[in-house]
Amino acid sequence: MIVRSFDVGEADMAPVGRRSREIVENELPEITWEHSHVVLDDSGKVRTFCVYSAPNEEVVREHSTRLGQHVIDSVDEIVGDVTPADFPAV
Repeated sequence: MIVRSFDVGEADMAPVGRRSREIVENELPEITWEHSHVVLDDSGKVRTFCVYSAPNEEVVREHSTRLGQHVIDSVDEIVGDVTPADFPAV
């Protein structure tokens, strides 16, 4: 998962999202963009929490470099998923 802070607001994210998809599909096909959670910080700037399948961290960082308009807050490997259903009430 890559967490990013963008230099743009919500209204300007559509072109960024299209460019991200173009990079994955045309330039770095070894990456699969699974989904993203988008939030706004207190100043109205966009932060994203994006889940990718990729062979390594370097290719995720390369995608990020090509995309631009943001800084990387963190890159972490997801080792599992849980839901409330995984923890039944006693």
